[in-house]
Amino acid sequence: MNTPVVHCPTCDASVNWTAENRWKPFCSERCKLIDLGQWAAEKYRVPAVEQEPESKETPPLAQ
Repeated sequence: MNTPVVHCPTCDASVNWTAENRWKPFCSERCKLIDLGQWAAEKYRVPAVEQEPESKETPPLAQ
């Protein structure tokens, strides 16, 4: 059985995807903490769709 291999998102090192690898998908705790720091510093952003603000007026009830 082949063990899947992924690349660390921080340093691009090859990482075996196994239950024993506690830092997956990262290669180490250091790379995991670097990534967490990037999120905390708002270096990464998740794109969002702008929504129109809801109207404060209540639409009339259908009769």
